[in-house]
Amino acid sequence: MKFFEDLRSLDKNNIGGWPQSIKIFFTVLLFALIGFLGWYLYIGDQQDQLQSLAAKEESLKQEFATKQAKAVNLEALQQQLDQMQDMLRQLLRQLPSKTEMPELLVDISQTALSAGLEVDSFVPGAETPKDFYAEKPIALKMSGTYHQFGTFISGVASLPRVVILTLHDVSLTPANPSVEGGKLVLQGTVKTYRYLDDDETGDAKKQAAGNRRGRK
Repeated sequence: MKFFEDLRSLDKNNIGGWPQSIKIFFTVLLFALIGFLGWYLYIGDQQDQLQSLAAKEESLKQEFATKQAKAVNLEALQQQLDQMQDMLRQLLRQLPSKTEMPELLVDISQTALSAGLEVDSFVPGAETPKDFYAEKPIALKMSGTYHQFGTFISGVASLPRVVILTLHDVSLTPANPSVEGGKLVLQGTVKTYRYLDDDETGDAKKQAAGNRRGRK
């Protein structure tokens, strides 16, 4: 064909003398190359961004659906939370009150003596108020047999008010290691708890907030 013959006979040093069909061919080829490079360098990058944004859109839709479902159930969840808080307050109300705490400490000490334990020390410490309750540490040292300690624990559980005792840094060691089955010495700190009145609860929250600000 004449086109291919003209293509083979081109003079690279005389572009202006090329046949019209050859000039049109290379002009179209040049525009096609420019268009391809433009698409590859710009349009292709835009498509990648579009795919990334589409994936982000899908993720945001799922996140929105999840939050919307939570928002729909928010009122029910709040009611459940309020009910749980009311139940907690009712349980805490079963603990001794502020006016009952001194009598409770006496009852605990007397229960130990009634069980046959030797009370070497029984020293109540300062209270630490929490959100709804206050904890009272008691530094103590008692000695007695396993049976007597069991009687003491049973006696505390039988007190009229709900009594909670937790052990902290407490050790139980033989009074005389050379005597098998002899007396034991209980020494350390136990904590008991009472509920806070409404006025005390507000003060405790203010104190807790102040402590948090002080730690910042």
